[in-house]
Amino acid sequence: MSNLRSARLVGIGAIAGIALSLGLSALAERGNTGRNVLPLDELRQFSEVFGTIKAYYVEPVKDNKLITDAISGMLTGLDPHSAYLDENAFKELQVNTQGEFGGLGIEIGTEDGFIKVVSPIEGTPASKAGVKAGDLIIKIGDTPTKDMRLEEAVKMMRGKPKSPITLTLQRKGVPEPIVLTIVRDIIQVQSVRSKLLEPGVGYIRISQFQEHTVNNLVNHLEQLAKQNNGALKSVVLDLRNDPGGLLHGAIGVSAAFLQPGMEVTSTDGRTDDAKRSFYASPQDYMTGSGKTDRISSLPAWTKTAKMVVLVNAGSASASEIVAGALQDHKRAVVLGTQTFGKGSVQTILPLAGQKTAIKLTTARYYTPNGRSIQARGIVPDYVVEESADGDINGFRIREADLQRHLSNDRDTTPEVKSSAPSSADQERLKNYKPIELGVPANDFQLQQALNYLNGKTIQKAPPVQGVVDGKSVDAKDAAGKDAKGQAADPKASAPQTDKAPARK
Repeated sequence: MSNLRSARLVGIGAIAGIALSLGLSALAERGNTGRNVLPLDELRQFSEVFGTIKAYYVEPVKDNKLITDAISGMLTGLDPHSAYLDENAFKELQVNTQGEFGGLGIEIGTEDGFIKVVSPIEGTPASKAGVKAGDLIIKIGDTPTKDMRLEEAVKMMRGKPKSPITLTLQRKGVPEPIVLTIVRDIIQVQSVRSKLLEPGVGYIRISQFQEHTVNNLVNHLEQLAKQNNGALKSVVLDLRNDPGGLLHGAIGVSAAFLQPGMEVTSTDGRTDDAKRSFYASPQDYMTGSGKTDRISSLPAWTKTAKMVVLVNAGSASASEIVAGALQDHKRAVVLGTQTFGKGSVQTILPLAGQKTAIKLTTARYYTPNGRSIQARGIVPDYVVEESADGDINGFRIREADLQRHLSNDRDTTPEVKSSAPSSADQERLKNYKPIELGVPANDFQLQQALNYLNGKTIQKAPPVQGVVDGKSVDAKDAAGKDAKGQAADPKASAPQTDKAPARK
């Protein structure tokens, strides 16, 4: 079976929980003891190694490469999320967080070595030119795409607005290749999608926390109310596979459902400005000037509608902040599987010239009740696996699996790490197809969220240790509870199990 690796054409990975900084000078001036004392012996050693490489390495090496690699090594040796951002990486980060770029407007993936169109984005150049879901892109310009890396295809299709690009497509049922010349334009990525699942029940999916996410969320809440001809009684907030994004976006999304002034998250680090709390208040979720506070204009039902937050191991950082805040304030129940566990803050610090930067871990995140997210994540109130057969999504890596990850400074229980798949699991994964999130007929976790909202039995395939109504319980006790925590109908069958993505 072919495996489809879906990725939006916007550049890989949001940097979760970023606090953008204007420069390095403020950090340099902070009063850490010994901050300005240079380690002379170590610097002499560095100079010696530098000189030795320059003199004896088999090929000539430029000075700037050695220095850049040394800087990169310093940062990557700290933890999995600190890094040096060269000019291209810095631009890519800005594209990801701003949510717009020059391109065609298609979601692409790979299938059997070819670039495949997952879906064109409505209203974009690709959609207007007639690109269809399922098309195989066999050439970009004059370059064949067979076995081309997804990242390379993305880079080739991006470009300056108003510049043309030629795609050669192979479409099922059409014998001859289709050649389209498409003019690039500014593509604004919609990080929020929504629909009415049934009368009174709205579904909102956030795929990434970007600059425009809060405004987009308000738009979708207003649209759902219009479609429903009035206030919603229930909301499903889907944060599965959301890698995170901008901190103020997470605060704004939380504020849309919390009462004003409630704490959303707090941070703690070595410097004074790393020790602070963030609230459901305009000063914390609004950035820049001249913006309108649309959160404060939301109707009262957004603060009272019954809520379920869907999460999984792909929910990281900003997603975990939102899930943890709504869970701690008992505003929503969290349903799904334990989240990724990225509870650290990365500050982006541009270097001289503003074309490169360092991404430095400067603090840890905590939920309103003081729980550290780092290497633990958020444990759902209702542990529900991806399918009735259990976890079949490929055994995701979590923060605790990453080398040099920060420890959890407030929780000494064993970290949750992913286990290697057994031979039977590996065989099962050969036939694995990604679940279409947000489609109740195919989405087991969404089905159980609807069961909870409608007061019906929640079917589970729980791991050995689960959580129900905030209390740790054995799997045999977790299975067969209904949405109110009462014993389910003994005639009802609760599925059991034996065990507990790229964005472009």
